[in-house]
Amino acid sequence: MHPIPSHVVDTHCHVISSDNTLFPITTPMGGKQSDWSKERPVSDTAMIAAMKTAGVSKSVLVQASTCYGHDNRYVAHSVAQHPEAFSGVFSVDLVSPQSVEQITHWMGQGLSGVRVFIAGHTAQDQTVQIDDSRADALWEYVSSHQIPICVQLRSFGLAALSTVLKRHPKLVVLLDHFARPELEGGSPYSAAQVLFDLAKFEGLHFKLTTHNIRDAKLGLATPQTFIEKVVGVFGSSRIAWGSNFPACSGTLGEQLQESLEATHLLSSTDQDWIYSKTAHALYPSLNNATGVA
Repeated sequence: MHPIPSHVVDTHCHVISSDNTLFPITTPMGGKQSDWSKERPVSDTAMIAAMKTAGVSKSVLVQASTCYGHDNRYVAHSVAQHPEAFSGVFSVDLVSPQSVEQITHWMGQGLSGVRVFIAGHTAQDQTVQIDDSRADALWEYVSSHQIPICVQLRSFGLAALSTVLKRHPKLVVLLDHFARPELEGGSPYSAAQVLFDLAKFEGLHFKLTTHNIRDAKLGLATPQTFIEKVVGVFGSSRIAWGSNFPACSGTLGEQLQESLEATHLLSSTDQDWIYSKTAHALYPSLNNATGVA
């Protein structure tokens, strides 16, 4: 058991309401609700209980796109009910003509960031690319207003992300799960070079999640060598821990301990950034939250 740092922030967790009448599951992305949201849903109050047990002080609730699609009402409700614990990230349709209108609406509801979901377990449409010209208004709006935007895609979409970052150099982007790079070949992780090539974009940040820790246990990879690589390439001030609880199996406390084991050789300064300071820099609303743990 590794000691838990002070003021841990989880930048990537999901809540599912127990009230299917008030918050119905009708529009999951890809038309199919994710298995995890059916098998192990966690409500906002259950999330707070899990945080207290695990030693997590604050959490950024990320819209469960594979459950609610772009219906962000439950995330907004949860943040409004528990501002001491949560900030919130909402989802929008990347190529919708109303994307900017959607952003202004949900920001007005007290949420703190945007998410676009391009690739995941239930995302069936692989034709939409992150650099689609229909999304230019969205990128320009979040760039000009310095709204952090989470991007969920896989490694094959990183070239398109590079195009977006070149077009909009002031963007503040958080790449979910490091885009799930290929790690089985082990250090120096040459198969993930397309990811490391993005280091030149200073506004690009990364979520280190349970997916990454578990992927780095495959083949010749180890979590410690992967962490050493990404901190060396990007710097800890651009990396924030996120559990992906409950989408990833295991308790929140178990997932935090998995990450602490992977990062225990880092300096205390690097750990402070990964577990707290990067999140607070990206989401200033967290500075107003007192925390629960």
